[in-house]
Amino acid sequence: MYEKGNSLRVEESVTILSILVFTKLRCYFKGNAFVVSLALADLVVAIYPYPLVLTAIFHGGWIAGYIHCQISGFLMGLSVIGSIFNITGIAINRYCYICHNLKYDKLFSNSNTMCYVVLVWALTVLAIVPNWFVESLQYDPRVYSCTFVQSVSSLYTITVVVVHFILPISIVTYCYLRIWILVIQVRRRVKPDSRPKIKPHDLRNFLTMFVVFVLFAVCWAPLNLIGLAVALDSRLSRAIPEWLFTASYFMAYFNSCLNAVIYGVLNHNFRKEYKRIVLIICNCIPRGDVGRENVVIIFISTPSSPPSKPLFTKWKILIK
Repeated sequence: MYEKGNSLRVEESVTILSILVFTKLRCYFKGNAFVVSLALADLVVAIYPYPLVLTAIFHGGWIAGYIHCQISGFLMGLSVIGSIFNITGIAINRYCYICHNLKYDKLFSNSNTMCYVVLVWALTVLAIVPNWFVESLQYDPRVYSCTFVQSVSSLYTITVVVVHFILPISIVTYCYLRIWILVIQVRRRVKPDSRPKIKPHDLRNFLTMFVVFVLFAVCWAPLNLIGLAVALDSRLSRAIPEWLFTASYFMAYFNSCLNAVIYGVLNHNFRKEYKRIVLIICNCIPRGDVGRENVVIIFISTPSSPPSKPLFTKWKILIK
């Protein structure tokens, strides 16, 4: 009976969280689609590759076999490239929303946004597939991981660094630079004019995603720069200390768990929802208190722009 009660509570918590997440996606889809997609990219490595890495560390080597090695390396690459592509999508979304507000609803309608997210993951998969042809997914004992080996092909390594890191970082830098310029112009403006004003919550959201981008660039830059240097001059591989390579790899791994922390530190709405979710999971909120009113409040508090009234009304009726 006790086990059955626990099972029901778990199922109830999962159901509540599923409704919460799904409804938020529908109500705030344009603003949060890439954020949720980025969270999915971070989650991919936590579910499968990281447990295998921990197993390899405990056993002093890879024991899972060749197939698991290839799958782990594939998912690791999927997470990394998916992250940078989604960060690029977030930057473009924020750039259009803040700097080209009049065109935003047309460019990022719900259907268009869905297409953009699908395109991001399609490009991510397309970017990973060549690894199997050049056989670059191998076990590296220095980092206890099956991952992209930079020394397999110099040309391919250069292509990976340029297309999967330097190019996206350049696009994101341009988008955020344009936003910063607009923010400075708005703050220095004395007389009102026809230029769009930036709302405080939009500025906070922009700052949060800007920090996400900066930390991603900081965490992944060392590994990419080392790979680019070795690809351009193979003699440098002997000059680079092993500890530096290992540190750069685990620094990159660490980035996957940072985003949720950043959201919690910089965004009041995320902190509020984290606390509410923990209380629901721990069954600290009485069952009667997790009713329609509480759920609706959760739907309203979001880091992105508010939904239109008809959409909110539609979901409020559905919850009833």
